Amino acid sequence: MVNRSYCGLAVRVASAIFVMLLLSAAALGQAPPPATNQPSAKTDGGANAPQSPGNSAGAGEFSTHDALTSLKVRVNLVLVRVVARDSKGTVITNLEKKDFRLFDNRKEQVISSFSVEKREPDIPRVTTVSSAASVSSATAVGSEPGTIRPATAPAMPQRFVALVFDDTNLKFGDVAFVREQSTRLFGALAATDRVGVFSTSGQLTQDFTDNRELLKKAIMGISPRPLSGGFQGRECPEMSYYEADQIVNVGNTQALIVATDDALHCAFGGDRKLVGNAQQYAEDAASRELALGEAQTQNVFRHLEDVMRRLAVMPGQRILALVSPGFMLTVKTQGREDLVDRANRSNIVINTIDGRGLYTPDLGDLGDPSSRSPQTAGIKLSYQLAAQSAQNDILAVLADGTGGTFFHNRNDVDEGMREAVGAPAMSYLLAFSPENLKLDGRYHTLRVTLTGKQKVMLQARHGYYAPKTIKDPVQAAKEEIEDALFSQADSGNLPIDLQTQFSKLGDSGTRLAVLTHVDVKGMRFRKSEGRNLNSLTVAIAIFDGNGKFVTGGEKEVDLRFLDSTLEHLAGNGFFIKSTFDLKPGNYLVRMLVRDAEESQTVVRSGTVTVPS
Repeated sequence: MVNRSYCGLAVRVASAIFVMLLLSAAALGQAPPPATNQPSAKTDGGANAPQSPGNSAGAGEFSTHDALTSLKVRVNLVLVRVVARDSKGTVITNLEKKDFRLFDNRKEQVISSFSVEKREPDIPRVTTVSSAASVSSATAVGSEPGTIRPATAPAMPQRFVALVFDDTNLKFGDVAFVREQSTRLFGALAATDRVGVFSTSGQLTQDFTDNRELLKKAIMGISPRPLSGGFQGRECPEMSYYEADQIVNVGNTQALIVATDDALHCAFGGDRKLVGNAQQYAEDAASRELALGEAQTQNVFRHLEDVMRRLAVMPGQRILALVSPGFMLTVKTQGREDLVDRANRSNIVINTIDGRGLYTPDLGDLGDPSSRSPQTAGIKLSYQLAAQSAQNDILAVLADGTGGTFFHNRNDVDEGMREAVGAPAMSYLLAFSPENLKLDGRYHTLRVTLTGKQKVMLQARHGYYAPKTIKDPVQAAKEEIEDALFSQADSGNLPIDLQTQFSKLGDSGTRLAVLTHVDVKGMRFRKSEGRNLNSLTVAIAIFDGNGKFVTGGEKEVDLRFLDSTLEHLAGNGFFIKSTFDLKPGNYLVRMLVRDAEESQTVVRSGTVTVPS
């Protein structure tokens, strides 16, 4: 249902590095790293890994490999974000899973997972442990002594805002207005916010940063960049994208008559004998305008998707604020509501702002009566008003479908932007797997209600499109892991803990060891041939102070414990160690562990400072 390909240049580079790290993780984990390394990510573990004192695991009880096909992935999972407000518009923050009911095409569904997203999530400091105190008291898969340095609690980004300006559709007057209004929004940003500035033409890109001067400079670079190249001359006949759609796709005979009458006046001197020529002239103009408009809309969608891909890999709350006059959806482009699907899957809230402010329809040059037929002026005005409503529809759909807000028909756009870069105090994320879902690409209506709650307003997406094909299981598993690893919140109930160690590498830097502590008492094992079997997928991602992916690794650890080993580990569990050579600085560490036997996923995160 969601195309996960990475098309933005920066994201493609980050993803390529990440994929290489994932593919190399298992191989690196088969033996201890050499004494001298280039800075890289390493995951240590397996039968040949160094063992700590007291380890009773024998050969063959631990092994690592890069294999995702054994994962039981959730098929066709649909995510629904819900914001609940009372009659005064205040966000309700005390709802639980049992309070919600969810319907797909009027059939109630089982809510398979439920999570809560708060405006300011707490990111704990990673506990730094000593090898003598902790690692030796539990089995360590791949432990090595290290020089322990105290961890601090760095202030890391918690919210990422992609501010997108629709310079493809904004007019010159609107752009000047928007630029002036946009410079006022920075007062709404917190120190933990990171903002990126982008445009639908793709010609404006300022990556996520807390540098306000860079952001202001980017905003001042906004200018109209229509696909047509900005031709400002009078067309004959004057025709909007909306009118062209009415003529070509809808078959609106009145719209064709109006365009023909306009063409007769502007191209044929009003000679009624040439009505047939004027009609053909109008039909040709409608085809040209429609093709240009559809290409422009497709271009807007493409760059919105690129921004979403960038935003989807940021480790925190994700908001896309779109400043646009809106744009038309036609027969060819109306199926692109999958933008809502993509946003919901990536936990992105879309807030939209109509950049036209208080809307007044363009009446054209009233001093030039030859520019249009007097007989059709009233109908042309009605088309302009209808086009305004049609353009607003997509902005309303994007906002409403993701739990966002739609700010329109007001001149205080600066207030709209301040609201748009914010987020609800709390939203609820529901997930379900549709029963007997047909792979036909059809639209499914969704409805969310509350059990026993009155006078509550729910904001949630209204539907989704069924997939047309079944995803490759390996790719689906990778996507599911990536979605969780690059998400915002910690989750899962497996007995997993995240800890760190530091050791100096001479003058070349610092080695950060990420320790995944596993308590076997809370795990389920499958008995076979006298062994207790399970496998864990362990993935680590490390981000810098602006939320950019720095490095990471992934491997699968096969557990084949004898009863005696399992009994021994029941006391303290064991560690799986992954090491990364990093430069001094503040980092966010995200760790994911997936249990194959019960298909449970746990995500833990924390901040850490690598000392100089």
